[in-house]
Amino acid sequence: MTRDPDPFRLDPRLAADGTAVGELVLCHLYLVDDARFFWVVLVPRRPGAVEIIDLDPADRPRLMEEIAAVSQAVKAVSGCAKLNVAALGNMVPQLHVHVIGRNPGDAAWPGPAFGAGIREPLEPGARAARLAALRDRLSPT
Repeated sequence: MTRDPDPFRLDPRLAADGTAVGELVLCHLYLVDDARFFWVVLVPRRPGAVEIIDLDPADRPRLMEEIAAVSQAVKAVSGCAKLNVAALGNMVPQLHVHVIGRNPGDAAWPGPAFGAGIREPLEPGARAARLAALRDRLSPT
């Protein structure tokens, strides 16, 4: 992939969805502001990346390792029964990967969380607790 000469910029639509957890080696990580699901998104800091195949071969295994680490953290912190991991990009083309903790009977079960119902903002205390737990397990910068 030819690098975009512009610096990495998080798409404003992604930024508006939640709160930054921090930076991993490759990805910007943020917590989606929806109390119905324990939901985080990883965004590789590579300008112009739309698909996983747009990443350099050296970045692809790093992305998978970060997805695995974040998935382990979400499962441990949330106690969810199932993890949904997806890189759709139909609404926002910038490459990003969703990791969503799911449980039978949640607001969208057994269907996808995307577009299900109306988002319920996290209470400030719940947001702070989720952020602290993720930061403790992942040690982002």
